[in-house]
Amino acid sequence: MLGWGVVTALPLLWAVLSSFKTDKQILTGDPWTLPADPQFGNWARAWSEASIGRYMLNSLIVVGGALALTMLLGSLVAYALARYDFRGNRLIYYVFVTAMFFPVFLALVPLFFVVRQLGLLGTYHGLILVYAAYAVPFTVFFLHSFFRTLPGEVAEAAFLDGCSHGAVFFRVMLPMARPGLVAVGIFNFVGLWNQYLLPLVLNPNEKRYVLVQGLANLSVSQGYRSDWSGLFAGLTIAMLPVLIAYVAFQRHIRAGMTAGSVK
Repeated sequence: MLGWGVVTALPLLWAVLSSFKTDKQILTGDPWTLPADPQFGNWARAWSEASIGRYMLNSLIVVGGALALTMLLGSLVAYALARYDFRGNRLIYYVFVTAMFFPVFLALVPLFFVVRQLGLLGTYHGLILVYAAYAVPFTVFFLHSFFRTLPGEVAEAAFLDGCSHGAVFFRVMLPMARPGLVAVGIFNFVGLWNQYLLPLVLNPNEKRYVLVQGLANLSVSQGYRSDWSGLFAGLTIAMLPVLIAYVAFQRHIRAGMTAGSVK
């Protein structure tokens, strides 16, 4: 694990250090030396001239909307499958589990035509709906076992106090499932934030490029311009949201991963 951590962290550290250097220092100097004169202008140039700010805003809109929709639908389905016995319960659950094993690139062609016929190609809400459909199966799978571990006595007491099924879910069971919701929310956020194949096919509108599309364009354009410092600054800016989210919620992730493992 220590070796894997070093292999993973070293490229990230190299990118961060290079984002504060000049192009000459990146190409001719020691890659692990600290920059003598930090070039904060690299970040400003990447944010404005390379449109990283616009790409990040687009990603926040798409990923934020998809994450909210995914968490709402996924938690509702997982709760119903975990807490209610009805005909076809296991069949529906296994359909969601099977969907996790279906490679997304096999559905790209029919998905493209469906989205285009609906008039959603290159739009925010088109990407939001596709992202949510992509993430819901894993959310249901993750939260299903978590909801099964929650004490049923609390729900029964709420029913005796006059709560409806919806009130029990939103006011009692959902707050109790907070560790699991945070954990699966972080996993979904990272997966959707780094998604490249779906926006590449379904988002041809350059003004609405998400961050991964913008970084791909940036790597090409800055490479031709030999603006390596701007490229590393853009990569570092793109990494920050995921790192901040993980550092802020790492305790909840560990709690969510362990709370649903035993009953």
